Amino acid sequence: MDLTFRPLHLDDVTGYRQRLAATPQVASDYSFVNLYGWGGEYGLEVACTPELVWIRQAVPRSCLWAPVGDWTAVDWKTVLLRLPRGTEFTRVPEQLVDLWRAAHPQGLEVREERGNWDYLYSVEDLATLKGNRFHKKKNLLNQFVKNTPFRYEAFNAELIDQALALQDDWCTWRDCEAEQVLAAENTAIQRTFGAWRELTGLTGGAILVEGIIVAYTIAEPLTDDTLVIHFEKGCPAHKGVYQAINQMFLASVPERFTLVNREQDLGDEGLRKAKLSYNPVGFLKKYGVTLM
Repeated sequence: MDLTFRPLHLDDVTGYRQRLAATPQVASDYSFVNLYGWGGEYGLEVACTPELVWIRQAVPRSCLWAPVGDWTAVDWKTVLLRLPRGTEFTRVPEQLVDLWRAAHPQGLEVREERGNWDYLYSVEDLATLKGNRFHKKKNLLNQFVKNTPFRYEAFNAELIDQALALQDDWCTWRDCEAEQVLAAENTAIQRTFGAWRELTGLTGGAILVEGIIVAYTIAEPLTDDTLVIHFEKGCPAHKGVYQAINQMFLASVPERFTLVNREQDLGDEGLRKAKLSYNPVGFLKKYGVTLM
């Protein structure tokens, strides 16, 4: 199959999002914001056909991601046979794996990619923190509210400079330059804020103390009922600030959003423990696939 790949541009945002809206199962990786923000880290490029947008990464190895579009309208038996044997895919959502298995039952090697699974949570759970499951989170939130004279605001373009200042401080605290993932995330945050107006639909929240941002969260609609949290940062000098920004933002979102996708843990044990501590209601599972 002849695919001509090229870098992703901001001008692609509208057309890409139309294809993404038709995709039956949308993982966090495939939001335009993530592709644009992390594109340099993975060397991402796209190729368009009448039915699909194909995504290729060059780093740390060359492989394809799942194509974006209406999977149910594709003749997968024909498409998969046109791809060379040995073609590798990563981050393939479970529903597409099932379609491929039905179309090409003897020709796939499928591998679980646990580090790439998206964590899914109930918005109501995280906005209310009711019950024993959230007792520790609620205590930390209450400590922050009791001990800190703060103001919560919906995120907007006027707060970007302050958020970038907090991000610079956060990277100093965490020594981002010494960790590849944190350095890449910092680049993604810089690119996202730099294109805020072009990346329509971004939302979020900020907590300010004495007029200075001490926490922010950046999100966008992923589907009609699901929000994805892209970035969330807080100042460690304020105990409970992460619990506060998470709860306050989700308490403010429209009622149509019932799920929140907090992305992957990338196999990091500390991050996995933190994400599990918020009691996910499910996972969006993704797999690696090789055509045999």
